[in-house]
Amino acid sequence: MKEMFTAGILTISDKGAVGERQDRSGDVIREILSGMGIHIVNYDIIPDEKELIVEKLVKWADEDALDMLITTGGTGLTPRDVTPEATLAVVDRIVPGFAEAMRVESLKKTPMALLSRAVVGTRGKCLIINLPGSPRAVRECLEVILPVLPHAVETLKGQAGDCGTAET
Repeated sequence: MKEMFTAGILTISDKGAVGERQDRSGDVIREILSGMGIHIVNYDIIPDEKELIVEKLVKWADEDALDMLITTGGTGLTPRDVTPEATLAVVDRIVPGFAEAMRVESLKKTPMALLSRAVVGTRGKCLIINLPGSPRAVRECLEVILPVLPHAVETLKGQAGDCGTAET
């Protein structure tokens, strides 16, 4: 990466928010992003409440001006899984390739990947990525998108050159 990017990790978990579950997924995200030289600025665990998720995403993207927000949890089919809806309520544009690639790769490991409703989008110059709630799925999904993250953030910040395609 050309420079240190900033990120926030937002774990969405009813049990995690009240201390009934350790946030291992957030730990995996922190480990991987820190290993890439990304500076984790914000971290929080909140319950599966759409309004709280929206509030946090807007604050971190707009006020804190983070380059990247990664959520974990709330992307399935239970009635309390509202992370994609909250994300769609705040993004300016969706970036479907990220979520499509994560689902395709995850599907090679489990048919349950078809149940993922994770979305990825941008809000201003911030990339917002929804990941599943399990540590294993977080690692698998991040591995798929890691090669593209630096270029995506650089592009949003107006710092990227071309995409490395061969000129014809």
